[in-house]
Amino acid sequence: MVAFGKKLKERQIQEWQGYYINYKLMKKKVRQYAQQIEVGTLDRRHVLKDFSRMLDNQIEKIVLFLLEQQGLLASRIAKLNEQQEALEQQPDIAQITQLREAYREAGQDLLKLLFFVEINAIGLRKILKKFDKRFGYRFTDYYVKTRANHPYSLLQQVFKHVGLGAVIGAISRNLHELQEHQGSYLSIYDQPALPFQDPVVDSLKAAVDRLSHSTNFLNFLAQHALIMQEELPTTTEERADDQKYHFMSLTLNLVNTFLYMVNTYIIVPTADDYSTMLGAPATVCGVVIGAMAVAQVFSSVYFSAWSNKSYFRPLVFSSVVLLVGNVMYAMALDCRSITLLLVGRLFCGFGSARAVNRRYISDCVPLRIRMQASAGFVSASALGMACGPALAGLLQTNFKIYKFTFNQVTLPGWVMAVGWLIYLILLWITFREPSHETEDNNVSQDNAVTGPGENDVLERGLKQPLLLSSEGKQEDENGDGECDESEEAPEESRRPATSIVSAYRLLTPSVKVQLLIYFMLKYAMEILLSESSVITTYYFGWSTSTVAIFLACLGLTVLPVNIIVGSYISNMFEDRQILLASEIMVCLGVLLSFKFVNAYTVPQYVCSGLIMFVSAEVLEGVNLSLLSRVMSSRLSRGTYNGGLLSTEAGTIARVIADATITLAGYLGQSRLLNATLIPSLFISVASIIATCFTYNSLY
Repeated sequence: MVAFGKKLKERQIQEWQGYYINYKLMKKKVRQYAQQIEVGTLDRRHVLKDFSRMLDNQIEKIVLFLLEQQGLLASRIAKLNEQQEALEQQPDIAQITQLREAYREAGQDLLKLLFFVEINAIGLRKILKKFDKRFGYRFTDYYVKTRANHPYSLLQQVFKHVGLGAVIGAISRNLHELQEHQGSYLSIYDQPALPFQDPVVDSLKAAVDRLSHSTNFLNFLAQHALIMQEELPTTTEERADDQKYHFMSLTLNLVNTFLYMVNTYIIVPTADDYSTMLGAPATVCGVVIGAMAVAQVFSSVYFSAWSNKSYFRPLVFSSVVLLVGNVMYAMALDCRSITLLLVGRLFCGFGSARAVNRRYISDCVPLRIRMQASAGFVSASALGMACGPALAGLLQTNFKIYKFTFNQVTLPGWVMAVGWLIYLILLWITFREPSHETEDNNVSQDNAVTGPGENDVLERGLKQPLLLSSEGKQEDENGDGECDESEEAPEESRRPATSIVSAYRLLTPSVKVQLLIYFMLKYAMEILLSESSVITTYYFGWSTSTVAIFLACLGLTVLPVNIIVGSYISNMFEDRQILLASEIMVCLGVLLSFKFVNAYTVPQYVCSGLIMFVSAEVLEGVNLSLLSRVMSSRLSRGTYNGGLLSTEAGTIARVIADATITLAGYLGQSRLLNATLIPSLFISVASIIATCFTYNSLY
């Protein structure tokens, strides 16, 4: 990766050189502050005051120049508007063409100004993050809160760019009116969806999208996928992305995600019945469900490595293995073999290509639509989670064809086998393998599955402890691809991790806590979902269809919950506050699920399960959003990346949860509920304590 200071210098417009943020100077001052505090020549209060004054001066320099250039653009557009009014009286095709080109030239100059704002905004976020990480003080929150709403603050000009939006609107409207349909009475305000696609307007819109880092639903949802975007993409990189992009290939990639999640959860309502039909206890359903997760622990690694060289071949392999696994699962009843049942589920887990799905989006989808593709990945997963149990509820039939039995326990296997066969045929016909360079030949390009995203660090950044250790300081200086004095970071500090152990060593204490939180929520959710059929049958006598409806309803809450959190709650509260509140609610949901008295009612089970599941979904979104911003950049590339670590943490949690269900089954079904909830309660309390301890130490 290229150091930001070096990138800033290379991307500056020469005639505006004196008006950019002096990032090199501010980095040097942060380092000097740390040295002076260590020797006792400065106190923290003086450092905060001096650094605030320096930031104010830098922002004032940027904003005054921005307003000057904005005024010049406004004057140009006003003159062009006068020419346009004159042409309305006496139309002249040649002059209209010239006027249109003049508006486009103004748009190109506005693009330069937007990029000026963008690169300065990134510089401000980076230096604030560096200050917070070095000193462990929540300076970012203090600075933004005191400046954002003050009547004399210049900070909003950098991060809100309201005036620039008005200039963009003026250029867009006038270019629209100068198109060939001049006789139309429609305007961009009357019909916003009018198919007007001027390249300049498209470029302006893309620049504003990159510059706008406020939390919204789409951005919030996209961060669940842990797929980050480059802050300052080069034109060459954007063209390379466009050449790799193929819509049908992306669609098939998302279909693979959807089908795999359906495959995971379609057996949950019937796994206990299948176990008893094969002569095993109903609680063996934990092993049956968890076998897929056990295999996924290993498949995530080799698929992540395979995606360095190809996307098509691992997707084909995934489809074939899943097809075979589902056929084995479906035939286990006629073969009267619990072993064949478990091996079939293991095969399904070995076909988990989620690492390839993520990698394809990060490598082959253009930056302008990568956020939408990432949100599509998360939505496909959520939809598959809801459709799996719902589909199982519809497969309530029983018949035979030759020697093969088709009933509620085998049909999920047969249906998924047919689904993967159709998918394999479509994949073979329509998928296009993009050009794929290995990491060794493409180290300058960020093949991020996750990374140290800076998008929302200004408002909600996690920090490292005061006066970091030498290892922590190296991460602070090199973790985001930078080094002091604008020198390139040592090659070793920019190489991706070469093993799970080396990747784990790159994790800071706050990241480890967030992985613990991820482990906790996945454990609690898996306990709730996997034992639902056994618990509801034992206590309430629910049928398979009723269990399927309950699980489908839980799955359908995923997207609405994320809409509420991403659009509203995350704009009203800090992510850390939502994180802790969600952990407490998960713990409360676990407590309410316990059977304390003889009577255990449906309202208690449904309400406690809903609280637990919804809180865990909120927690997952906020936790991954925070995790995507603080993960070391060395974990953004290679086989052993941050996305793999989080996937492994969640998968191991599911494996342990499913094993817990089967082991607790030896105590009897009457004790199963409380026996499986005790570990959930313990882990949730431990995560709350770790969160409080870690974040309190940072402040």
